[in-house]
Amino acid sequence: MANASTSGIAAAAARKRNWSRWFAPVLGIALVGLAAFLLYRTLSRYSRDEIVTSLAGIPARHIVFSTLFAAASYLCLTGFDWLALRYVGQKVPYRKAALASFCSLSLGHNIGFAALSSGAIRYRFYSRWGVSGGDIAKIIVFCGTTVGLGLMILGGCALLLRPDLAGKITGLSQAAVLSSGAACLTTAGIYLVLSALLRRPLRIRNWRIEMPTLRLALGQVVIGPINFAFVAGCLDQALAGLGYISYPAVVTAYVIANVSALITHVPGGLGVIETVVLYLLPDANVIGGLLAFRAIYFLLPLAIGAPLFGLTELILKSRKGSTRRT
Repeated sequence: MANASTSGIAAAAARKRNWSRWFAPVLGIALVGLAAFLLYRTLSRYSRDEIVTSLAGIPARHIVFSTLFAAASYLCLTGFDWLALRYVGQKVPYRKAALASFCSLSLGHNIGFAALSSGAIRYRFYSRWGVSGGDIAKIIVFCGTTVGLGLMILGGCALLLRPDLAGKITGLSQAAVLSSGAACLTTAGIYLVLSALLRRPLRIRNWRIEMPTLRLALGQVVIGPINFAFVAGCLDQALAGLGYISYPAVVTAYVIANVSALITHVPGGLGVIETVVLYLLPDANVIGGLLAFRAIYFLLPLAIGAPLFGLTELILKSRKGSTRRT
């Protein structure tokens, strides 16, 4: 009976190893296929003539600058993970944090439900590097908080600087817009005060919230808005050759569109960003600019991040298998 039980356990372990061996390449192929599908879904909304004509109207220098702004944004996003790792006391090297950040966000931005999709990919990376499940959850929450702070601070500034435009887009009165902008900046200020004063966990019902140090919180309120400013710069440059829109107007519109996209969990903000931009330039042919922005900020990173994640899965699996054999 003992031999039968032992052989059953060994067979189950062998099946698990075989499943794990096939999982990584299948996942890599699936993600590359997902990248191709998302590209097709975006482009299929327009005719070939519309795409060619509209793209041809964008000067090459604006495409270059738009790409540089996108790269700067993804570089900032790696800082989100680096700060989060310091928050939980994990000294994972920056190159590893950057890899986990880029792979998780290049996919999460396009899949939708970013907290879940990018969080699952972060878990794949950090769990292999010795980070506990509880700390990974804290990393995800910390990064989400940095995103929220970035939107609040940049959005608050945009609402206060362009209350007229924000009022037209949202339908709110100027007083409501100004109050919302002030509330956004006040909330970020309260966050800093709590980080400076609270050294014990903050308890709200069943929630136990550990505030970061003031140094980490200052890092969040700096890098968060800078990231979204770079994203708005990417959009601004993609639209620059198609009609005049001031950068503050693009920032205001993008922040409002991004908040709407986060609420609806629309993958890559499909349709939301387009609606706001068409409101800003109702008489211009902005299809090429929108496609350029989506291709540069969403699809190009996806086309790189998906196979990179699949390749990383293969490498880490092979290393794990070699360690077991030795």
